[in-house]
Amino acid sequence: MDLLLWVTIGFIIIGFVVLASMKKDMESKVAFIKLNMEEEGNSSKAKAVVWWIWSTTAWGIASMFLVVWCVHHYFV
Repeated sequence: MDLLLWVTIGFIIIGFVVLASMKKDMESKVAFIKLNMEEEGNSSKAKAVVWWIWSTTAWGIASMFLVVWCVHHYFV
């Protein structure tokens, strides 16, 4: 097997593990923000949730790019 395939599989699996491990914490932060909407201390928690969403999106796009690259590399 080629290194590109192992990098793609590893990137996707490690990403899923990190995503699953952080999911519960982000859910609790969102619930806390929803309960305490008027307080000023929520900005750091809101920034953390927004960064988590952006990083998850970037991981998903990179994973799709790697899968397409692998398919192109092996079948074209």
